[in-house]
Amino acid sequence: MVINQKNMGEEKKFKVVLKKDAEEGVYANAVSVHFNQNECVIDMAYLMPNATEPTLKIVSRINMSHRTAESFLKVLSNSLLDFKNKTKDKTKE
Repeated sequence: MVINQKNMGEEKKFKVVLKKDAEEGVYANAVSVHFNQNECVIDMAYLMPNATEPTLKIVSRINMSHRTAESFLKVLSNSLLDFKNKTKDKTKE
């Protein structure tokens, strides 16, 4: 897979390599975000249903700089908007 990224008018291409153990991904139905002066920490978690005591199991933790977090937010927002627009168009057919 190749990803194109525009940065200050300059377009860069990146080859994406996915480790074998990460191919299937992980399922998360909850998220927690923490900031400090230097970084943003995102915990992806699984909220176990029907547990006698509500329990969140952290399935993945992502550490990133503030700059990367801002970029992630833009990419996620744009991707979600594209998905919603595509889904909306299909419901009109």
